[in-house]
Amino acid sequence: MLVAAVAVVVVARQATAPPSLPAGASPPAIPSPAPPTAPVDEATALATRPMLTLPLDAALPHELTTATAGPPITVPRPAPIATRWITDGFPATAEGALGWLTDLNETALRGGDPATYLRAYAESALPHAPAAQGSGLYALLTSFRDRAGIRPGEIKPGLTVTYDVTQGLIKGTAEEGRFAVVCTLGQASFDYQGQTTSMGIGDCQALRWTGTAWRIAPGARAAYAPCAWPGSIESVKAGYRPLIRDGAR
Repeated sequence: MLVAAVAVVVVARQATAPPSLPAGASPPAIPSPAPPTAPVDEATALATRPMLTLPLDAALPHELTTATAGPPITVPRPAPIATRWITDGFPATAEGALGWLTDLNETALRGGDPATYLRAYAESALPHAPAAQGSGLYALLTSFRDRAGIRPGEIKPGLTVTYDVTQGLIKGTAEEGRFAVVCTLGQASFDYQGQTTSMGIGDCQALRWTGTAWRIAPGARAAYAPCAWPGSIESVKAGYRPLIRDGAR
């Protein structure tokens, strides 16, 4: 099942790696200077700024550290509002955005079905947001199902998949706090046919405040998150901090 973790990292690296020339090909001619392009806006620059690259084995269970990347992040309690599959009611703060993404990811990965993730993502994304199929979490689920020979949407007795978020980071905000890039780090556990595999999986999303709730923002996809075992030295190097949940489910 290690291939599932590999898939997430490979997707991230493919998204940022420059294309290579075919064998024997000559470099292209240098074109004439092009007219200046419009500067990248603050939100796009924040979302696409690369994250730390970690080795594949950083995601597997290993020794924890007492070092920290900073004090714990307190995730605020969501306000009581009409019941929704993905909890709304988190405040218009970066910590509120992180709380909302935590609930989205834990809910969407519960059961390990890519179809469930696609539904959760679709219900949580604004028009013109990046496609769910390019998400690292979607790659994780599809890779696991392919490896186990389970079709998307197929129910398998004895299959248990959970994603428990224990750490996170706030990459930054833009547009006076109406745009935030936040990341979750949690333990993804797969239990099937007596075999259990656990790994630390990160996810970063660019979110926009609509005036009433956080949603996945249109525009550029956030750079892929580092995957590390929660509480390890690699998670600290990546900037993840423990989460304290103030009443969020």
